[in-house]
Amino acid sequence: MSEKIVISQESRKAMIDLIKNYFFKERDEELGDLSAAMILDFFMKEIALEVYNQGVYDSYRYMNDKIEDLFALQIYKR
Repeated sequence: MSEKIVISQESRKAMIDLIKNYFFKERDEELGDLSAAMILDFFMKEIALEVYNQGVYDSYRYMNDKIEDLFALQIYKR
């Protein structure tokens, strides 16, 4: 599996807009598309894999719990 998370251009544009809006609302700073894209690239490179891996782990735990629940469906002969 690739170690890079790929997002669509549409999602990338939406995320850049979110970053620009965040900086404007929270820090009263206007960012251009390039600055916001650089911030997004940093987070995608440095943080996204950790978040992804946590999601995989959480999914594993959830599915493991559900598989354990299957044992409750067993029917025993009396």
